[in-house]
Amino acid sequence: MTTAFDQATAASRRADGIYAAQADPRFAIVVAPGGSAQSGAAVNGGVLMATVLRAVLDCAPNPHPVATSANFLRVPHLGPAEIQVTWLKHGKTASAARATLLQDGKPVLETTITTGTLPPPPVMPRPVADTGGTDWQSLSWTGGAPAFPDIEDCIDLGHWPGTTGPDGTAGYAAHVDVRLDPASTGWRGGSPSGLPEMRGYVGLREPREPDALLLALAVDALPPVVFGLGATGWAPTVELTWHMRGVPVPGPLRVACRARHVSGGWFDEEAEVWDPAGRLVAQSRQLARVGRGPLRPVADGGAVNGRVQASSSP
Repeated sequence: MTTAFDQATAASRRADGIYAAQADPRFAIVVAPGGSAQSGAAVNGGVLMATVLRAVLDCAPNPHPVATSANFLRVPHLGPAEIQVTWLKHGKTASAARATLLQDGKPVLETTITTGTLPPPPVMPRPVADTGGTDWQSLSWTGGAPAFPDIEDCIDLGHWPGTTGPDGTAGYAAHVDVRLDPASTGWRGGSPSGLPEMRGYVGLREPREPDALLLALAVDALPPVVFGLGATGWAPTVELTWHMRGVPVPGPLRVACRARHVSGGWFDEEAEVWDPAGRLVAQSRQLARVGRGPLRPVADGGAVNGRVQASSSP
């Protein structure tokens, strides 16, 4: 079955290295939770990255996008786009491409993508550490996973105000299923925790197994972590780099995000994505702008003298 996500991220080959695509309103955010309406609508950055990845993987010599670096240069308007792919290197282990998404001849998203090969997902969950074997490729170690509540105990963000556009098109929140850890949702009730963190489960509302394209969405799927500090409004990503670390097994993805520094209207956001087998399958780091909405007071004890208290989450 072709899902709305597959349709929205489609890239049709027109010539060598040239693909036609679409900035699809079904994955646009008309109103950011906790903020106010923006002029127009912004397509989620993860969906834009997934669209570019489709074009790159269509002509890639290696099957997996192991490293993607994306610079968001402009807010795309809803409508047709073109993707240009230029290969910088072809290799047995790793290949590298430059891919640009353009509208009206202007670059909207500029990326460099390294493709490689990752092992298939395990039939059964593997131990966290596995150093057996003599081949260097058998070396394996992963740090501890963050704690997540059961998905049944998490909060479905649902269709927040602005999910449906003026023309009746249902946007991002109608297609992406985000279930947040209640501990990171105080901002929804006007009581942000004072910690720049978000944790939750990410999937699509239509049944679809996770893959590299869905991982590109997952690393940018949760609300901005600065909502936990009282920020509101759309927080545009300026640059995002993410690494695919494994092929996920079916089921909801667990995503944990945090910031290490917020100042001068800028913030960083680190994300880890874990699959249902307890495997780290993606990591990311992005630089973004703090939303320009009014600041909300944080809960008592959340911030002291301008410094955020340490968190036990990664």
